[in-house]
Amino acid sequence: MTYQYPVQGAGLGLRRSLCQPLSPVSLEQVQFMEVAPENWINVGGRYGAALRSYTEKFPFVMHGLSLSIGSPSGLDWDLLRSIKAFMSEHSIRCYSEHLSYCSDSGHLYDLMPIPFTEEAVDYVAERIVQIQDFLGQRIAMENVSYYAAPQQEMSEIEFLNAVLNKADCNLLLDVNNIFVNSINHSYDPYEFLKALPGERIAYGHIAGHYKEAEDLRVDTHGADVIDSVWQLLDAAYNEFGVFPTLLERDFNMPPVDELLLEVDQIREYQRKYENPEQGDLKSMRNDIQLAKV
Repeated sequence: MTYQYPVQGAGLGLRRSLCQPLSPVSLEQVQFMEVAPENWINVGGRYGAALRSYTEKFPFVMHGLSLSIGSPSGLDWDLLRSIKAFMSEHSIRCYSEHLSYCSDSGHLYDLMPIPFTEEAVDYVAERIVQIQDFLGQRIAMENVSYYAAPQQEMSEIEFLNAVLNKADCNLLLDVNNIFVNSINHSYDPYEFLKALPGERIAYGHIAGHYKEAEDLRVDTHGADVIDSVWQLLDAAYNEFGVFPTLLERDFNMPPVDELLLEVDQIREYQRKYENPEQGDLKSMRNDIQLAKV
């Protein structure tokens, strides 16, 4: 399977609180942006006008919050119709969602883990196929952070790869989630990374998290990215080549200049692999290998 990335470079999530502060930012500083469609569908007034100004200036992807792909309830076709119209209206390049669920009789306040079972693989893959048929394009499913694995029959990587293959969908590679899960569930993040199907990557996420304890990390998107997660992103580029990567920040927002420094740090890692003659690539790869030990 060959796949052309929908966007390029380093991106940043657009939040309503950032609409004014980000207005002077150029394509040289941020190459693409991402929105959660549920937060913007049918929004008018000044926020609707602001969104239009951004989608006319920047390439956009969107990352859904409430598709609830693993829910026992039926798919929300009203939401999907709205998403399809939103994508057309704003020329959205890619639609991604969480490989989890957040609803049954009503919506929950968190992303719940899908059981890692063959039955769940079949169920989830069939729902993804239906959505892709309806939208007329592949969607990307994100490897999510999780804190329990009920009814587990397969490993996380086995489950993720089985869903991607059976549904023939793309992957939103969340580097921070790999790191968080590797601490919480005691596995090697580099081995997990190497087992992913790189040819299915649509784009990536990187974010900060909260250190609750030595053996417990909480995926918050409310802090700076730590060195170990940057190293894992570096290893991902080494393994798969450069793919578009977006900084997620949902609260505890620093000044825009500080956010842009992290976006630029993504670009610095990308440039190492785009222009290896400008740096000591062999030395960098050795550093990555040492970081795995």
